[in-house]
Amino acid sequence: MNGLSETLVFVKLGGSVITDKRREAAAQTDVIRRLAGEVARARAARPELRLVIGHGSGSFGHFVGQRYQTHLGLAGGGGWEGYAQTGAAAMRLNRIVTDLFLAGDVPVVSLQPSASALCQNGQLLSLAVGPVRALLEAGLVPLVYGDVALDEARGFTIISTETIFAYLAQHITPARIILAGIVGGVYTADPLAHPEATLIPEITPANINEVELMLSGSHGVDVTGGMGAKVRAMYALVRSHPGLRVQIVSGLGAGVLQEVLIKPESRIGSIII
Repeated sequence: MNGLSETLVFVKLGGSVITDKRREAAAQTDVIRRLAGEVARARAARPELRLVIGHGSGSFGHFVGQRYQTHLGLAGGGGWEGYAQTGAAAMRLNRIVTDLFLAGDVPVVSLQPSASALCQNGQLLSLAVGPVRALLEAGLVPLVYGDVALDEARGFTIISTETIFAYLAQHITPARIILAGIVGGVYTADPLAHPEATLIPEITPANINEVELMLSGSHGVDVTGGMGAKVRAMYALVRSHPGLRVQIVSGLGAGVLQEVLIKPESRIGSIII
């Protein structure tokens, strides 16, 4: 499964969608259950579809990570207890997502990133790809998530789902990556704070510099960089994998994820090409 695969799609469920990022450990179970149903219906409509699903840590991992400054490693002052507590918080949310997706007829198999991830100064050097390949070939849905990771320079760090997707894409390149967040794409300003902000339908080499100037941090607590980091990471990934398309949509809009999974040509949200 080397090279770009037309039927493979990576889907990220943003932590801002599946949790209330303003309150610690507040899972939005109704939203998770709805998203599971949309994925199940999309798989039924397109049996050839192969998915890798990832999710953010939301108000589980991010609150604990902020408390211990886990993303800074040992220099953050939280010590190895912070590493353990942040990883445990991320895993608790993953258990909720796993159970609800299985109940919704999506055959997810949780893969704990920290079990194999190794970083150097916050950069992901290695991650086990074999299990992802094997699960896809078996017709199952690998489920990864933002997690802690050992770091050769810092002791440990935090890796986002986008970082994991970027690494996996080097080995099993998807045709599309869908990021389902709290807002319906990339806007000229934070639409949660500035209702007059307008959607940027496409991000390309022609406007990326202008877009970067507009990007702001995330809504709520986020120790992995917010929207700016997400767009920069996905833009770099698209540039290194010709043909890959990234679509940023709302995970709160009922039916949106289902539609973009079924219709690759969909123009909903913002598209990075």
